[in-house]
Amino acid sequence: MKIISLFTGAGGLDLGFHQAGFETIFANEYDKTIWDTFEHNFPKIKLDKRSIIDLPSSDVPDSIGIIGGPPCQSWSEAGAGRGINDKRGQLFFEYIRILKEKEPLFFFAENVSGILLPRHKEAFQTILNEFKALNYNVSYFLLNANDYGVPQDRKRVIIVGYHKKMNKTFSPPKIITPKKTLKDAIWDLRLAKPAKEKNYTNGNDKLSALNHEYMNGGFSTIYMSRNRVRSWDAPSFTIQAGGRHAPLHPQAPKMKFIEQNKREFVKGKEHLYRRLSVRECARVQTFPDNFLFKYDNVADGYKMIGNAVPVEFAKQLASVIYKDVSEYLRLHKKPKSEMLHKKKEEKVFVSKKTERDLVTF
Repeated sequence: MKIISLFTGAGGLDLGFHQAGFETIFANEYDKTIWDTFEHNFPKIKLDKRSIIDLPSSDVPDSIGIIGGPPCQSWSEAGAGRGINDKRGQLFFEYIRILKEKEPLFFFAENVSGILLPRHKEAFQTILNEFKALNYNVSYFLLNANDYGVPQDRKRVIIVGYHKKMNKTFSPPKIITPKKTLKDAIWDLRLAKPAKEKNYTNGNDKLSALNHEYMNGGFSTIYMSRNRVRSWDAPSFTIQAGGRHAPLHPQAPKMKFIEQNKREFVKGKEHLYRRLSVRECARVQTFPDNFLFKYDNVADGYKMIGNAVPVEFAKQLASVIYKDVSEYLRLHKKPKSEMLHKKKEEKVFVSKKTERDLVTF
């Protein structure tokens, strides 16, 4: 089943959908720091590098579904929270524009939990209404990726629309137990290496595993206001899109409480406090070890991984969509061919409409 990917990023969502049985045939990503990573890991997918604002729908091939996560910074609880008043927040409407003109059987969108904050209520309802006006049964859920095989507490809003002709609404899969932990994810990784001066990469030929290097530098007062260490038997904190705020490795003891909004490292154990490496963050986001992140500065590696949808989370949700769409196609299967026999020529023709449907689906 062929799908289109918008706001593709490094491809965590695409990889999860591929593992569930889908095939991305067209992807759009405007951030040039991501292009090399995506093209290396998905060499068969055409990557369109224009801003989605400049992407006419006529350049987007037909597909059975559209997936993507419009930029989330505008809706983040930690950010300025400008939402739909921010240009990045308005990119949701570009996603809707292409969806309207292509009208696939389903769409899937992901965003941060902050989109549900009271100050965004009216804007979020507007977005939902825009989706519903496009002839889709729309549902949204606040889900924690840790409930679906990801060793991380990561709450995200999932919006799924099924075309009304499917006569069905998406429901999330059952929660997976036992929950995954940091020990499940990174216990076997050893010998992480600090990045070079100014956080330039060491180069993978000098690392014990691909991208197994971590960001250097001090920790801000905001960072030190909270405990940033989770134990081995717990899921990771949310992997964010900035290396400065990456969680600390579980080898260290939990940070010592001093007073409200102030903590410090346990004295005598300071050497144990380091950020998770780029590869460790990728493990927590359930990227496979052969997925190579290409960058010169490790900050770009953390950004790509933190902005991605965890692969296993995407796979679990996509598996439900795949089953629902497959069932619809099975019940509404069209003839593989329409036999038209001419009196003088015994030839078999496939109608143009059926041929298009077969190629698309």
